[in-house]
Parts: sequence; C-alpha cells; structure tokens
Amino acid sequence: MSKKDYYEVLGVGKTATADEIKKAYRKVAMQFHPDRNPGDKASEEKFKEAAESYEILSDTDKKAQYDRYGHAGVSGSGRGFGGGGMNMEDIFSQFGDVFGDDVFSSFFGGGKARSSKGRGVRGNNLRVKIKLTFEEIAKGVSKQIKVKKHVSCSTCGGNGAKDKGSFHNCSTCGGIGQVKRVTNTFMGQMQTVTTCPTCNGEGTTITNKCTTCKGDGRGYGEETVSINIPAGVQEGMQLSVPNKGNAGERGGSPGDLIVLIEEEPHKELQRDGIHVAYELYISFPDAIFGKHVEVPTLDGKAKIKIPNGTQGGKIFRLKGKGFPAVNSYQRGDQLILINVWTPQHLSSEEKSQLEKLNESSNFKPNPDKSEKSFLDKMRELFS
Repeated sequence: MSKKDYYEVLGVGKTATADEIKKAYRKVAMQFHPDRNPGDKASEEKFKEAAESYEILSDTDKKAQYDRYGHAGVSGSGRGFGGGGMNMEDIFSQFGDVFGDDVFSSFFGGGKARSSKGRGVRGNNLRVKIKLTFEEIAKGVSKQIKVKKHVSCSTCGGNGAKDKGSFHNCSTCGGIGQVKRVTNTFMGQMQTVTTCPTCNGEGTTITNKCTTCKGDGRGYGEETVSINIPAGVQEGMQLSVPNKGNAGERGGSPGDLIVLIEEEPHKELQRDGIHVAYELYISFPDAIFGKHVEVPTLDGKAKIKIPNGTQGGKIFRLKGKGFPAVNSYQRGDQLILINVWTPQHLSSEEKSQLEKLNESSNFKPNPDKSEKSFLDKMRELFS
C-alpha cells in the first residue's frame, strides 16, 4: 500500500511556509485526536499519519529531499507512526510544542490533561557520507559502517541514576511533568499547561547520579550500523536511519543518522540522471567498414554492431542499460556516442595514400538529408 502525499495529508501546498505547515498539522491533529475520537482506530491512524507528515515537512533537510525525490528521498525517515513504530506518548513527546500549552485539556471539556511526562532529552542527529560505485548504485547495496557517537551508558542503562532508588518525584510538578497556570482574560479564566521547568517534563529528579556517566545517561563510544541503500540513489541525496544518531540524555530517544550519498567517478561511464553515457572511439577504417565492438555497461560488457559508413557523432541507445529510478520500475538507457579517431601523426606513405583518396568523390562530405541534426541528437539524448 503506497503512502499518501504528505502535503495532501496536511492539506497544504508545496509552497506552504513552516508556520502554515505547523498550523495545518494542529488542525488535522485536533480533528483526529484520540481524545475526541475514543476507540476510533481509523481516526487514530490518521492522527499518526499527520504526525509522520509533519515530521518530514517541518524538517528543512527532509522536506527538501521529499520535494525532490518523493517518499524515496526520505526512505527510513518517518518513524512508522501508522505501523505501530511510535505510540501516542511518543508523538506528544516529540511534537508537544506544536500543540502549545496543551490545548486539548481545555478544548475537550477541561478533562484530565494528557501527561507530557517523558524521559530525558532527545539526542542530536548525526551526518555521515557514504561513497558508492556506479555498480552499487545500479543494484542497491547494504553497508556496514562504524559510527563514533554518544551511546547509552551501560552502567545505568541510560537513565543517569545510580540505582532504581535514586529517583525522586519532582517537587514542582509532583511527578506529572507539567505545571498548570490559570490566567484571567476578557473571555474569562483560561487554564494552560506547560512543561515543568524544574524537571524539564521528566517528572522525576535524580538524587544519586550514576558514577560512570555522572548523571548524563550516556558516554562516547562506537556502534556498527547497517544501512540499506536502495538502487538508483543519486549524488547529494540524503537517507535517514531512525534512532541511530546520538543517544539522548537520561534515557531520551536517540537522534537519527543522516546518510549523504556520494558517487565515485566511473573510469569509463558518465551519469545523467537515470541514463548512462559512454564515448566510443573508432578508427577511420572501422567507421567505413563497420565492426562488432564490446562496450562497458553497469552490468558488465555488451557487444554492439557498428554499421559500415557510421558517421562521427552517431548515438546508439541500449534500452534499459541505465540506472533504475529510486523505488520505481522505470530504468534509464545507455547512450553511446561515436567518435571517429583522427590520426595526428602520419607517415609519408600514409599521407600520400590519403591524398589520393581525398580526390575521390566518395570522400567529399555529402550528408544525408535524413540524418538528424546536432540539435535533434541532443534533444533525443536528453529526452
């Protein structure tokens, strides 16, 4: 089942500003909020779908990749909200600032406020570069890379405390992670709920810190990460591996690992989007008499026939021998440009023979009117 367009989910256009995207998410989230639609699984899925859309479109880098490559450009991004990869508390923890001072607690009749209690501080994203050969890009590849980063403390398990008895409910919020505030407005009293400034929404404070990490819940280490790269990626494309960035403080969720794709130049082939180009040099006699030659492709060698009388600048096309489009059945072609090699140094005998041949009418330029012009060839090349 294909994913819906993120802009369509939020009801905004591609030119929408960050503020417009935020407001659109608030509107959709309020419409399908579980407190307003108790027991309605369809509404819950739409609520999660909106959260995934907002996660991508609110991030400048992810939005740019999505605009350029669609869902394939943010493969691995989006925490699988609809697939159960992130529960409601995770969504409120990550996007609580979008809802401001918990509008739901007053909007739905002043019932019990949803707790924003969460563990720690989310870790930062990490960026790495991966160089790929043309052959790896053509088929897709799985890479194992070692990443130096903040990792969860092995002594305390990441919570930053010496032991289970080293936690104490926050005296400011009473362990809820939120503080309520009542203000008088011209419309009457308005109750707002904000994150507790003392415990930063965690609900607890540490009385005895872990001796290894000093209460941070993490240390510096190294992790081997598996990265599955789909076929057809391009130079500059970014992929996101969820939860493989820096570990969060005191048990906070980890950041993401952002993978920047770099292409290693090929010795013989050049890339143009999903197409591959190759320049084939042939001798003057081969252009006259024709020849079978082997050319390199992404899949190895391929044999092609050079017809007799082939002109320099002729372009041959090998259908389906280019790159695949990312997450698509479309595949590019390989274009072979014929260059007739002109000798630069001739012996006296060679020069004499050519001078005689040049007197023949067959060696006078006489282009066929059916032959495509240079501009037509270029249009065909990039069509």
